[in-house]
Amino acid sequence: MYHVVASDLDGTLLSPEHTLTPYAKETLQLLTQQGVHFVFATGRHHIDVSQIRDNLGISAFMITSNGARVHNTAGELIFSHNLDEDIARDLYNMMHDNQDILTNVYRNDDWFMNRESPEQEEFFQESIFKYELFEPGLLETDGVCKVYFTCDDHEKLLPLEDAINARWGDRVNVSFSFPTCLEVMAGGVSKGHALEEVAKIIGYSLKECIAFGDGHERSGNAVDGGERLHHAGCPAASERQAAGAGSDWLQR
Repeated sequence: MYHVVASDLDGTLLSPEHTLTPYAKETLQLLTQQGVHFVFATGRHHIDVSQIRDNLGISAFMITSNGARVHNTAGELIFSHNLDEDIARDLYNMMHDNQDILTNVYRNDDWFMNRESPEQEEFFQESIFKYELFEPGLLETDGVCKVYFTCDDHEKLLPLEDAINARWGDRVNVSFSFPTCLEVMAGGVSKGHALEEVAKIIGYSLKECIAFGDGHERSGNAVDGGERLHHAGCPAASERQAAGAGSDWLQR
């Protein structure tokens, strides 16, 4: 039996409609009642995830913004990693005037976007989390845990990925959470590293954890069979188990 279970939300615990099914809710509640430590490990913002956790009524650690923020079961921030301010400032501007690419910023407790995008609301069926519009020269650059870019055309994000990596190298961790979403965190930030720290706090090693994820992410952020967790010794559920049969597997 694994003592720590970590799971992503989108493409894993959440349905294609971005909801938690009654079966998924029951599974998580049974899991924690049996003394298993559950950890949300997601790219979503902690304000969003905390509502999902509270609505479930379970005790769980939260790894959010792909490992840039970790909150304990009491909702207290136990560690955070921000982008350097000069990088955040430049990321604000890079695609601000591009009509095909949306710029999103997670700063402290808030979510900012460079222009209106009402379709974003469909992702928040289990919580209430609204964005604010920003202008690059007016938004502070401290406390920025993640900047991400979305575009319907994956090919248009590839040159941006290359440009960011070429400019800042190891100072950033750049990954695609989905083909349409390019995410930028501080260098060294990953769900895998964050899960290792959480496991230590609880009193376990990664070998006593199992992780579920949809397999889209790269650069160590995937909480599935991704290289970072696999090499660190954390067993990882397959994509089939995570996305298609995760709740079934957890109840075995």
